[in-house]
Amino acid sequence: MKLLDESLESVQVTNDIGVRFHHIFDADMINGVNAALVIGRPLLVWGEPGIGKSQLARAVARELGRALVHFVADARTESRDLLYHFDAVARLAEAQLRAHREENSSNSLKTGKPLAGGCSCAEDRMAMENFIVPGCLWWALNWESAKEQAWRSGHEEPWEAEPGCQPENGVVLLIDEIDKADSDVPNGLLEALGSNRFHPHGLDRPVECRPENRPLVIITTNEERSLPDAFLRRCLSLHLSFPEDESAQRRFLVGRGRKNFPDFDTTVIEEAAALLVEDRRVARSENRFPLPGQAEFFDLLRGIQRLSLEQGREPTTYIEQLRKFTYQKHPGFHGTGP
Repeated sequence: MKLLDESLESVQVTNDIGVRFHHIFDADMINGVNAALVIGRPLLVWGEPGIGKSQLARAVARELGRALVHFVADARTESRDLLYHFDAVARLAEAQLRAHREENSSNSLKTGKPLAGGCSCAEDRMAMENFIVPGCLWWALNWESAKEQAWRSGHEEPWEAEPGCQPENGVVLLIDEIDKADSDVPNGLLEALGSNRFHPHGLDRPVECRPENRPLVIITTNEERSLPDAFLRRCLSLHLSFPEDESAQRRFLVGRGRKNFPDFDTTVIEEAAALLVEDRRVARSENRFPLPGQAEFFDLLRGIQRLSLEQGREPTTYIEQLRKFTYQKHPGFHGTGP
C-alpha cells in the first residue's frame, strides 16, 4: 500500500474553478491520511469553509496516483444516492419506445409491409438491472463492477482525470459537506462504510470491495449540523483550522501566497494577508459569518495577478478594489446588513 511520504510539502492540483495551485501539507494532514489508509476507516475532515478540506482529497489522490470520485451532499441527498439509483425516467422512455415499436409491428403485419428498423434483440431491455446506475461509493468499492453496470445502464465513468491517476491504483472518494444532508444520510451509510459491501435491489450479487484495493474515503463537514454519534465512531477525524493568533494567521497566509504566487512582490502578499486578518477580526466581532479565510485570500491574489497583467498597472493598486468583493462579502461591511 502506498502512503504519503512524511516529508511531503505540497502537491499541485486543480481547484473548483479549474485553476492549478499548490496544496500545502502539514504533519497532521499526512499522519491523518496515512492512518485512514492503514486502519481502513473513512477520514472525516472538519474545518471552516475555504480552509482546504476538499483540496486535501484532490492532493492526496494526485500524490497517490488514485482516481478521484467526488460527491457533494445537500439537503435533498439520500444515503442510497451514494450507493446506486434506479433510473425510472430511462425505463419509462424505454417502455414508451417499446410500445411504439410494437404498435408499428402490429401495423406492418396488417399491411404486409416489413417494419423498417425493427429490433429482434434477445435481451429484455426492460429488465430492472439495466436501469440501476452505480453511485460514488459503488465506484470506490469495486471499480470494475461499477464500470460493467454503468455500461449496462448507459452511463460513463465519473472520475476526475489527473495525470498519472488511475482507478487501477485505487480510488479516493470525496464526500463533500456531509453536514448539509439530513442525519439519515450518514446513518444510512454505516453498513456500507463499515463492511465495505452492499447489495443493490434488483441485482443477484452484492457489491464488495477487493481487500487489495480498499478505497480511501474522505468526508468533509463545515460543522453546520451535528453528526450522529454512531457515524463519528466509525470515522477517523482530522481538524483543519485557521490559526487563532493574528501573527500566526499572517504567517499562514503569506507562506501559502508565496508558494502559489512566486512572481508577486512579497509586500503585495503581506498587505493582502494583513487586510484579511483585519477584516476577519471585524467580521468575528460583529458575527458576520462565514469569516473570510484562505479561499478569499487566494481569490484576491488571483484577481490582482490577472488585472495587473490585463491592464498593466501595479498590483498594489488593485488590493483595495478587490477587497470589497472578496474579503468583505457580508452586507454588514457596506452598511446594508445587520
